[in-house]
Amino acid sequence: MHSELKHGVKDAGLKGTVRVNQAGCMNQCRNGPMVVVYPGDVWYHSVDVHGAKRIVREHLMAGRIVESYRYKAPPGDNK
Repeated sequence: MHSELKHGVKDAGLKGTVRVNQAGCMNQCRNGPMVVVYPGDVWYHSVDVHGAKRIVREHLMAGRIVESYRYKAPPGDNK
């Protein structure tokens, strides 16, 4: 997903405005691959290639949260 997001951001002309970083499981190992969009602290779970493309197109370019991939953590320990 990392390379798909990087290419998507570059192709969308967002390089320099949007930074794509790679990290570990972010304490959400069972829910990955995870994507977090800041500011706004919007978490996405189980992101596949299709989801990565939608996140770039719909969230990063159009400002709409992609609800079908959105992760809402339950209360308590989410590891």
